[in-house]
Amino acid sequence: MNQQHHFCVILAGGKGRRLWPCSRERQPKQFLDFFGTGRTLLQQTFDRMAKIIPAEQILVCTNQEYRHYVEEQLPQLPPDNILAEPIHRNTAPSVAWACFRVLRTAGDGNLVVVPSDQAIFDEEKFKANILKGLDFVDQGNRLLAMGIAPTRPETGYGYIQMGDSSDEEGLFKVKSFTEKPEEEFATLFMNSGEFLWNTGIFLSRVRFLLQSLRRSLPSVLLPLEKSNQSLTLEKELSFVKENFSRYPNLPIDYAVLEKADSGYVMKCDFGWADMGTWLSIYEARSDGNGNNVVLDSKVIMDDCRDNIVKIPQGKIAILNGLDGYVVAEKDNVLLICKKNDSPSLIRRYINDSRIEDFDADFR
Repeated sequence: MNQQHHFCVILAGGKGRRLWPCSRERQPKQFLDFFGTGRTLLQQTFDRMAKIIPAEQILVCTNQEYRHYVEEQLPQLPPDNILAEPIHRNTAPSVAWACFRVLRTAGDGNLVVVPSDQAIFDEEKFKANILKGLDFVDQGNRLLAMGIAPTRPETGYGYIQMGDSSDEEGLFKVKSFTEKPEEEFATLFMNSGEFLWNTGIFLSRVRFLLQSLRRSLPSVLLPLEKSNQSLTLEKELSFVKENFSRYPNLPIDYAVLEKADSGYVMKCDFGWADMGTWLSIYEARSDGNGNNVVLDSKVIMDDCRDNIVKIPQGKIAILNGLDGYVVAEKDNVLLICKKNDSPSLIRRYINDSRIEDFDADFR
């Protein structure tokens, strides 16, 4: 299948709460230039995929409240390629809508599903892996996940167990899928050599992917699929607005990987990190020798190690004696907490009514 039948959907609807306070619900991390590169995470993802798939065949799924960010940051993206969901749901409903849009406008094709908030360290290898994956799924009804060999017992990632090898080097049947295991199991997975980190990047033929999603999702869009070929964009959008809330809050990983009879995983080597938490960013950017990770900030440190720091431009942080902390500031919130405790503490802080009151006063 030629390039004109390859499509991509970038998932950009998350609230980004785990990187609070720098990522807020009103402007999540995917719309921020988090590392001072001059491009936001969404823009970097789009740039990466546009080297592989024509820009006019890239869709962006986001929430209606974030549509303006997508329009501002990706002016080259056709407006109709923005799938603005009327209500927050997880990624499986987003992918189902993207599949329907491709089927309606192109008949079928190969789809790459990619999150908007990842770091890719070798873009040439990434391109080679994606093109190999597209060739693989083009051969039949297959679901392909992209995996990375784990380098630490990370409890915040999903793990895919490799089963029997396929006829192509580096591709395996999916034997099992485990989401965010306890540290003991993550260590066993890493040491076994049988497991890969799940990057959240999936490839499939569009029609087959939508059929696979129906095993976990109600057929919300089925009335549209059964309608005639002259269905207009306006009717599609109106139907989605009225019916999208019927979808459950289900991630694509669970909806596809755990229930796929034709699931495969590719062992990739492009270098990858999820930008989901302060801890994962630190581990992705640290050299492993207790160094401090400073993100686009001016910081003077004395007797400090193992910290991650991000403060606003125009400010200077002077830190002494910190070991293993997150120091993050944005707008009216300064967060200082132990790095390893940050995921659970942030969940508690963002649900604290006092913080909500302070935030409301600031706005």
